[in-house]
Amino acid sequence: MEKNVLFVASECSPFVKTGGLADVVGSLPQVLQQEENTDVRVILPLYEEVISKWQDKLEWVSSVYVPVGWRNQEANIYQYTHQGIIYYFIGNDYYFSRKGVYGYYDDGERFVFFSRAVIESLAVLDFKPDILHGHDWQAGLAVAFAKILQPIENMKTVFTIHNIKYQGILPLDTFDELFNIPREHIGGMEWNGLLNCMKSGIFHADKITTVSPTYADEIKTPYYGEGLYSILTERQDDLVGIINGIDLDEFNPMKDPHLTSNYKYSRVKKKENKESLQQKLGLPVNPDIPLYVIITRLVEQKGLHLVQTILDEFLQEDVQFVVLGTGDYEFENFFYHAGQRNPDKLVSYLGFDEALARQLYAASDFFVMPSQFEPCGLSQLIALQYKSVPIVRETGGLKDTVFPYNELTGEGNGFSFSDYNAHDLLHVLRYSLEIYHNEEHYKTLLKNVNKSNFSWNDSAKAYAELYNTLGYVIS
Repeated sequence: MEKNVLFVASECSPFVKTGGLADVVGSLPQVLQQEENTDVRVILPLYEEVISKWQDKLEWVSSVYVPVGWRNQEANIYQYTHQGIIYYFIGNDYYFSRKGVYGYYDDGERFVFFSRAVIESLAVLDFKPDILHGHDWQAGLAVAFAKILQPIENMKTVFTIHNIKYQGILPLDTFDELFNIPREHIGGMEWNGLLNCMKSGIFHADKITTVSPTYADEIKTPYYGEGLYSILTERQDDLVGIINGIDLDEFNPMKDPHLTSNYKYSRVKKKENKESLQQKLGLPVNPDIPLYVIITRLVEQKGLHLVQTILDEFLQEDVQFVVLGTGDYEFENFFYHAGQRNPDKLVSYLGFDEALARQLYAASDFFVMPSQFEPCGLSQLIALQYKSVPIVRETGGLKDTVFPYNELTGEGNGFSFSDYNAHDLLHVLRYSLEIYHNEEHYKTLLKNVNKSNFSWNDSAKAYAELYNTLGYVIS
């Protein structure tokens, strides 16, 4: 029995992307529709970036008027079918014809409009969802409006938390200025004297998901819950963590056009990629020297204060290290000067280059990701695909996907440490070096890495099972 699911999100690959949310919304519908016999469609804002790249392919569907306070704002609805999935786009020049996606003073109002426009559009689309599945705070109000306005009888709702740190906070008087619903509903949206779009989705959804089982447990605690842990504890029976996957065709070292040598499991081919990268970056060319890599946004969340504390000490070892990323001045400045101090051991590339990122995954022996918190994490999954051994802190999805190597049992696909402590990171870095130079253990570790598989198939089955609990059997 086929059922209809509408994903509501603020970004989606390949149309518009600022982070991992776009990868999930871009990949999961493809697998659900192919493997689990659902009709999944996606609805997004029509940003200027989408118009500039895809305008000629968009088909106008209809227009609706959306109440936003005392105004009626027009929403023009377009659609486009891409790789078998129908995508809808909500267009409004006032809200979305701007450079970029987020970061405007009126982001709250923009996504109030978008969420309400999603609900109003259901009256004119030739698609009636059984389940409305909202993603992150930008879609939290769509879940709330779906429950309050009930545009389709018996439509169920799911809300996915991708990162609870970003909640969509609005002044309380925004409710009367913009929402156009009875004031009795303000309690389901208010949190600590403000309107909270994330809380609105949590409160109104039939089921709540987040992007890893460990993160689902963590956000019920004060340390990780960003102020919302109490409502998540109240709704813990409806909260489930489902680990994200990655697109194994997109991240495939056998086919990646950016690599010097394509490979599947070959250590020889990986060393060829390492030699090519060393030459490109001006490092001493030596395929046997262990190469450690960080690819990340340079922000505190990624554990970079730990790296700052111990990097010079670790670079006294016979290793090479490459950092690729951009972000806070503090970290950019640190890595720039660290590279100046250690020109034969450290290269800091302060920017982002997708081709270089792929080459780093392919060339590296170890991928370092000591995050303070990490809801799921994508980079460690890519590293495993490219046969680079991840070194992570045990938090969120990192704990659920990277398992510490055990010399006694021969199990484990990486290295990890639990406390957010710089010298624990240094200890595990040195331990990874010890294993690297032990041929027997390193060979066993790489076999485990080769067996790691985090495709979207298992995730899609878990979402299908979740939908089943709402009263729909997908078979």
